[in-house]
Amino acid sequence: MAYVDQSMSGNRVTALIIVALIHIVLGYALVTGLAYEAAKKVIQRVTTVDIKEEVKEEEPPPPPKKVDLPPPPPVAPPPKINVAVAPPPIQTVTTPPPPAPIVLAPPAPAPPPPPPKPATPRNDPGSWATPNDYPSRALREERTGTTGFRVTIDDNGRVANCTITSSSGHSDLDEATCKFVTRRARFRKPSDGYGSVYSNRVRWVIPE
Repeated sequence: MAYVDQSMSGNRVTALIIVALIHIVLGYALVTGLAYEAAKKVIQRVTTVDIKEEVKEEEPPPPPKKVDLPPPPPVAPPPKINVAVAPPPIQTVTTPPPPAPIVLAPPAPAPPPPPPKPATPRNDPGSWATPNDYPSRALREERTGTTGFRVTIDDNGRVANCTITSSSGHSDLDEATCKFVTRRARFRKPSDGYGSVYSNRVRWVIPE
């Protein structure tokens, strides 16, 4: 029994020593770790110094004085230089069509002169042939009719020629018409655009 007690006490002593060593190691590690952290913090505080710079407010510089400078001399722009070389122009020769023939229109005819005004009798045309001039044979046979005539007037206003334009149907009445008209008709001289021709009619009626 004594032997068992001795071995048990020896084991206990060994266990206690081991436990003590473990505590020592842990304590050392703890102490060194804490000491390192504390030393690190102290170094940080010592080395980290907040230095605040005084910022000096600078006064703004005075505005520059305005100096009237003469205007710059005019500078002519440099001449334009055409760098791009254009290809030579292509000349196309077109043959013009032959000219159209010139057609000369005939000159316009001159307008016809205005018709002359009729000749103006100078005496009464009713007195050129009267019932007293009725041919006797035609009067006996009681022949009537109307004879149309046209006369040409000379420069003195007298009848130069007499023409029957419409017959009465009786030659003696037509002849009597030109006879008495040529003898008795008088006209103004043809002038100032007045013609030299005069036309009219004589109606042969048996007097009552």
